[in-house]
Amino acid sequence: MPLRALLTLTVVVSGAIGLGYLLAAENPGRFAWITGANHAEPLPDASDSQVPALANSSSPPPKPKPPDNAVGFMLASAANQYTQNIRYPEYSIPLSEDQAQAYRGNRFEPVELPLEGDGRFTVTLEKYRFVQDEDILVVATITGSSVVSDRLEVTLESTESRQQHASSSLKNDSGDSYYEGVISADAEPGEYRLIVEASVDGKPVRHASTLTIEPDLGEFDGLGSPRVSNNDLVIPVHFDANEPGFYALAAQLYHNGRAVAQLQAEKRLDGTTDTLELKAHGSVLANREITGELELRNLQIRRLPARPGDRTDYGFGPEEGYSFSPPDLDGLTDSPASDPESEQRAALLQKLADKF
Repeated sequence: MPLRALLTLTVVVSGAIGLGYLLAAENPGRFAWITGANHAEPLPDASDSQVPALANSSSPPPKPKPPDNAVGFMLASAANQYTQNIRYPEYSIPLSEDQAQAYRGNRFEPVELPLEGDGRFTVTLEKYRFVQDEDILVVATITGSSVVSDRLEVTLESTESRQQHASSSLKNDSGDSYYEGVISADAEPGEYRLIVEASVDGKPVRHASTLTIEPDLGEFDGLGSPRVSNNDLVIPVHFDANEPGFYALAAQLYHNGRAVAQLQAEKRLDGTTDTLELKAHGSVLANREITGELELRNLQIRRLPARPGDRTDYGFGPEEGYSFSPPDLDGLTDSPASDPESEQRAALLQKLADKF
């Protein structure tokens, strides 16, 4: 191959890959072909999937033949993937049930510490983020054949300085492996370690979990009257912020107990307004038969950093969420969101793919 042709091919391939990374950086969560990020489009139900004819065969299916032009195949796949992703606006992303569970932002995953033999030392909290001065309910279980004291000590310490901020005890009143107690989140906002110490067979054993303490950002004050504007269902959410700043609101839209979409909005709240408007695009609603009420669940609000280096503060809506009766949705259409810049990127990808 002449040197000029080789250099040309190298430049084109490098440019295609570089374009992919550029698009991934500017469109987080949308360009899964190169970043590996989860795609926001719902996964099909098992009942809708097409089962190949060879699924019940004892012999493995033949391996697909690799394409003759790998670069062209990659670019064509990227163009198709990107075109599908940009049909949904970033403020209204469809959700599968699994994705809806992953988006729930204030869950605590119990930490299990193995003990000698078959024992387990587990600490459970009701959530991961707590508000300043809130009581933290701590539950611990110790299983196995070890001899354990009837009282556990719990302390709250700063992750960075290891300074102790609060202490308490967990008691075993029932005589089984279950310990319970309360410790106060009386500390400045930040990340903390919750240390639970037990005496197991006469030896001290320390169990560490991580949690955060958040400032009180304000109060949710219900919903305004939903309306249809352009191709969106607009849902006003009232939030009385304690301090002015830029806030980002996220929530999940549900219908008949099933997740529909992840909604998000961002706005400065300064006392003159207390409303953020979530919008559900027609592309996530138009093909659904909406009867009865819709729900907003798992409301999460963030106060964004005012300066580089400031932390992001979190707050959460009522656990039961909000139910509301939607207006007439017949005017919504399953048409792609209009984003000229993204459409130009998709066209550029397709143009590159067509060259191979």
